[in-house]
Amino acid sequence: MPFRRNRDTHHSDREIHRLYGEDAHGTFAENGRGDFAGHDPEDDREWAFGDELFDQEHRSRGAVRRTLGCLIPLVLLAGVGGAGYLAYQHVLDNWGSPSCKFVANGYDYQWAPDQARSASTIVMVGVDKKGVPARAAVVAATTAIQESKLRNLQYGDLDSLGLFQQRASQGWGTTAQILDPVYASSSFYNALLKVDGWQSMSIGAAAQAVQRSGFPDAYAEHQTQGEVIAAVMTGTAHEGIACRLDPAKANGSPTQIVQQLSDESGLTAQAGTGTVTYRGQSVDGAQAVAAWAIAHANDDNITAVTVGNRTWERHRGRDGWKWHPAKQPTGSPTLMRVDVETGK
Repeated sequence: MPFRRNRDTHHSDREIHRLYGEDAHGTFAENGRGDFAGHDPEDDREWAFGDELFDQEHRSRGAVRRTLGCLIPLVLLAGVGGAGYLAYQHVLDNWGSPSCKFVANGYDYQWAPDQARSASTIVMVGVDKKGVPARAAVVAATTAIQESKLRNLQYGDLDSLGLFQQRASQGWGTTAQILDPVYASSSFYNALLKVDGWQSMSIGAAAQAVQRSGFPDAYAEHQTQGEVIAAVMTGTAHEGIACRLDPAKANGSPTQIVQQLSDESGLTAQAGTGTVTYRGQSVDGAQAVAAWAIAHANDDNITAVTVGNRTWERHRGRDGWKWHPAKQPTGSPTLMRVDVETGK
């Protein structure tokens, strides 16, 4: 499942705020009463001794304590200055596991890199290799989310396996074939296309017509996620995917990437020295292959993906979730370039 879903794509760093105690209103409460550190509730108590001077003195002491309680943290913050800020930024940039953000239709979802790769394969096999409409890709992605959480599982109920939890005993193929994401995806589309009237069915009903699950209503719960994945991976949501990834651990192979793209999509790219280039027939086409490359970046040691004058660069920090102006533009919004690690 995705880490987080949000209608607003402008996020605050909620995880860090919760870690350090920020409440829902943006304030840092130190206890259940909302009192701050250094504030003694006894200082607010009205004294009933009839001695006005004593009462005033006590109130004065309370005011001093409260003032010091506010000033001391400020002084400490001023003392650490830039170092404290840099430490905070470091925490933000390294918080959590590597992840990929999919953004489309006013929603965003975060998936682990292996889930993102599975999503890209499912859509590419359908839309580009088999030529099915995007709605079929929504059905397939929605189904895989429910069945496997977009993971190529080597286990399941009875003999169910893979992205779609297909069963060899029910004619879906051999164990090895079912565990091949390209084969499994193609098999799912073949079955979907045999369903009479699937185009006019709801996404959940179309998924159930293929899967015949004991939980037929479960697919509809993931339809929005499936729609976002399809929009991103077909390229209609430009710059719709970006991933925070650890540094590449080995050299990549442009030739291997070209072969993988061909196997999954039937599309032809060109391998160069440390690069792969692809010219789409449209801007959306170039964006789709760029999205596919970013989804494969973690496993294929890809360091950057550029389309026209915009680029995604591999970063562990929050910059990995963004596209930036390209340092080396491709010269056309239909021309995509992949940069591959070669210095390991």
